[in-house]
Amino acid sequence: MQFMTMLKMREDVGAPPPEFHEAMGRYIAEVAAGGRLVTMGGLLPSAAGAEIRAGGGGIAVTHGPFAEATELVGGYAVFRVGSLQEAVAMATDFVRLHVEHWPGWEGASEVRQIMEPPGA
Repeated sequence: MQFMTMLKMREDVGAPPPEFHEAMGRYIAEVAAGGRLVTMGGLLPSAAGAEIRAGGGGIAVTHGPFAEATELVGGYAVFRVGSLQEAVAMATDFVRLHVEHWPGWEGASEVRQIMEPPGA
């Protein structure tokens, strides 16, 4: 089974400190070596993106930054694991890594199973 974890955070927290990058590198190496990491990455601020929304019979495109949002997805990871519980444990470790190595960081992680084609 594959699960996507989306890390949500405020955009105004600033750049992560070097200690965070070092801890993240160790975490990525460990998870990849165990064969559980499919892909992961951080996202640029919303000012570099756009939102496409359908409603009222039309489609509207809004370019960032998205001032009304308090937390946005700042990063993601896709893990190959055996259960939702294992994916939640990995997401918890990932959030803990942020809290321990990025002073003042606050956020949340959403874990969602990726739909696979029948018979896959």
